[in-house]
Amino acid sequence: MLKFFPLIMKTLWRHRSRTALTCVGAAIALFVFCFVGAVQEGMSDLQTRQAAKGSLIVFQANKFCPATSHLPQDYQQQIQKLPGVDDVIPIQVFTNNCRASLDVIVFYGLPPDKIRKARDFQLKAGNWGDFEEHQDAAVVGSAVASRRGIGVGDKFSIGDLTVQVAGIFHSSDPAEENYIYSHLEFLQRSKGMNLVGTVTQHEVLLKPGTDQLAICEMIDEKFRGGSVETDTRPKGVFQAKSLGDLTQLVEMSKYLGYACVVIVLSLVSTTTVMSVQDRVKEHAVFQTLGFTGRTVFALVLSESIVLSAIGGALGIALAVVTLELSSLSVSAEAVSVAFLPSLRLILVSLTVALFTGLAAGVWPAWQAARVDILSALRAS
Repeated sequence: MLKFFPLIMKTLWRHRSRTALTCVGAAIALFVFCFVGAVQEGMSDLQTRQAAKGSLIVFQANKFCPATSHLPQDYQQQIQKLPGVDDVIPIQVFTNNCRASLDVIVFYGLPPDKIRKARDFQLKAGNWGDFEEHQDAAVVGSAVASRRGIGVGDKFSIGDLTVQVAGIFHSSDPAEENYIYSHLEFLQRSKGMNLVGTVTQHEVLLKPGTDQLAICEMIDEKFRGGSVETDTRPKGVFQAKSLGDLTQLVEMSKYLGYACVVIVLSLVSTTTVMSVQDRVKEHAVFQTLGFTGRTVFALVLSESIVLSAIGGALGIALAVVTLELSSLSVSAEAVSVAFLPSLRLILVSLTVALFTGLAAGVWPAWQAARVDILSALRAS
C-alpha cells in the first residue's frame, strides 16, 4: 500500500477542514490519555523502586499525617542493635498540606552526613559543602525548583520555614525530585516546631537478605510497651498506605483513559463514513479502472489509520513535552507521585491510536469495497 500513500494524503488534504478537526479531536483525547497514563506510570514506578530498596519506615502507631507522628529520636540506637539492621536514619518531615494536591511542598530533615547514604541523587547545581556547613541550608529537587523557579543561592519560604538553597539535585527516582532535604535539627528547631528529641519517622536500612516482615514485627514488639508505640512497614507498603484514597483515584482514572479511546474511535469512524459517502462515485471509478474490492478496502482503511495516527501522534507529542516541562506530581501525606512520561507509555499510546484507527475504518472500508459500480455511477 506504500505506492498509494500519496493518493491517501491527497484525499485527506482535499477535505482538510474535516481532516483537521478530526485530528485535533483525536489529539485532545490522546493528550488526556497520556496524562492519565503518566500518573499510573508514576505510581507503578514508585512502588517498584521502593520494593526493590528493601528499607523500612517506623512511624507512630495510629497516626496518618506526618504532623501527628512524634517518635523519640533515641529509638534510633535501640533499632540499630537489632540483627539485620544496617543503619537507622531519623527523619523529621514537614509538609504544607497533608491532603492530595498537585503542588505540595515536602521537607525531609535528615542528619547531613546520612543524606547521600540514604538517597541516590546527584547535585546538578551547588555543592555539598555549603549544605553541610550551614544548618539553614537545603538541597532542592529539580522538579520543585522548576515549578517554583528556585535557584542556588535563593531563599525559599513556606509559612515560618525559610531555607537557603545550597543545591539543586537530580535523581534516578522521579518522585525524589519533588522533595526538599534540610538538616534534621533545623526542622526540629524551626519557629513553632519545638520538636528537639523527637522525629516524624525512622528509616531503617537493612542488610542484604534480611527478612523485612520479621524486622517489622521485632521493632513493633520492642516498643509495644514503650512511651510511644510504633507501626513499622516496608517503605513501599508504607507509601502505598499513605497514598490511600489517591491510589484508588488513580485506578479509577483508567476509565477516563477508556473514554478517550472511545472518543477517538467515534471521531475517526464518523469522519471515515462521511468520506466514503462523499466519494461513492470515486470508488466506483477506481473499480472500473481495475482496482479490486480488496484494494479499495485497504485504501479506505489506510485513510482511517493515517488520520488517527496523525492526531494521536500530535496529542502524544504535546503531552510528553508538557509533562517534561511542567514536572507535575501529585502528593498526599508527604508522599509524591511524579507524572512519568515513560517510553512504555508513548508506545502504548501510539498503539492505541493505530488500533483505534484500524477499528474505526473497518466498517466504512467494507461498505466502500462492496459498492455496486453501475448503481454508484448512475446515482452520481
